[in-house]
Amino acid sequence: MTSKKSAEVVRQEPVVLLHRISQLVTMSGDGAARRRHLMREIGVIDDAAVLISGGRIVCVGKTREVLRDPWLRQHRGEVVELDCRGKVVLPGFVDSHTHPAFVAPRLIDFEKRVAGAGYDEIAAARGGIRASLEGVRAASEAKLADHVYSALRQAQSMGTTTLEAKSGYGLDAASEIKSLKAIRRAAGEWEGTVQATFLGAHVPPPEFKEKPEEYVELLCAEVLPKVARLKLARYVDVFCERGAFTLAQTERILREGARCGLRGRVHVGQLTNTPLSTILALDPVSADHLDCLEKADVAALAASDCVATLLPGANYFLATKKYPAARKLIDAGAAVALATDYNPGTSPTISMPMVLSLACTQMRMTVEEALTAATINGAHALELGARKGSVEAGKDADLAFFELEDYREIAYWFGANHCVAVMMAGRFAELY
Repeated sequence: MTSKKSAEVVRQEPVVLLHRISQLVTMSGDGAARRRHLMREIGVIDDAAVLISGGRIVCVGKTREVLRDPWLRQHRGEVVELDCRGKVVLPGFVDSHTHPAFVAPRLIDFEKRVAGAGYDEIAAARGGIRASLEGVRAASEAKLADHVYSALRQAQSMGTTTLEAKSGYGLDAASEIKSLKAIRRAAGEWEGTVQATFLGAHVPPPEFKEKPEEYVELLCAEVLPKVARLKLARYVDVFCERGAFTLAQTERILREGARCGLRGRVHVGQLTNTPLSTILALDPVSADHLDCLEKADVAALAASDCVATLLPGANYFLATKKYPAARKLIDAGAAVALATDYNPGTSPTISMPMVLSLACTQMRMTVEEALTAATINGAHALELGARKGSVEAGKDADLAFFELEDYREIAYWFGANHCVAVMMAGRFAELY
């Protein structure tokens, strides 16, 4: 059992005791992102208990051990007790890659893809990312915020308590700022935690299609400094890919973001390979997608602090024959995270349990590795590992409760949602 001194119990809010938890997945560890065999060590406790005070975890252990806590024995009459028999409890999922600031689904893209059209063909037919642009530019901040908030609530209903949210469908200064303000507005209404990312460098917008360097100049000279000045985002992201931004343009945007105080993230290697060495030299927090990797890229990721964030929902929806090489990355020693890539064109899912299933069945990750990637490693992908992603004394009491007998069932019952409750900062939140 891990415990804090009784004096640290905060009494302004009700103290909550969750006890007789059938299975508790703690993810307890040394505070670092998990690698190699450590991704399989998830800290399962049967008949477990968690004592929560002031929105944070005070102690964790077997029910009989927690009930011996001196403070609890003296003040048990003041504690709200909840019997959690028949529940699997784990850290709330951390979805570290989403694009929720859009207005409508891209159904024409879907129809074309089902008929056999590829990514480039859809983009040439004015589909793809640019298809979402018109709706976002025309939408009010309030309308965008409503959509973001709806996505947050849906994510919560499936066990997600922390989420990264990107702009990227406005692609002009006013619409990107509006999108980030909508994310901030929705986050202010939600009980969970949101980290905002500026993705003005998603693709060059139509008005800059023949002059992408001018768009990069606009982002670096005007938009990035304004985003930073208004404190609208923690991160800057770039889609480094054929038809989006070159390696040189990506590096320039990341450097300018760093100069403005924004940490870097990067979409890379989704459709074609981009050597990662120079990008990793810029110290991005996360490199995402990574479908197309060479041996040197795997080694470079393993030697870096950058989290490799894999997004199998996009591979599933795009019906690609190739999924990210999770086994190679994990076996080499990279820190691997999983996320939904929630967006209207290539991954319209906000379900982390579905992503877990895809990771296990299509990428041969073990259930334990997948859970690690969806919790503590996702937290490190958002630089929140000290607060989120595990059930340990001192951390935020962000928990997801599943009406299941065994944690492996979360990935087993694909397409189903067995989440029956979510706690964020020590408070139960109404499911969507």
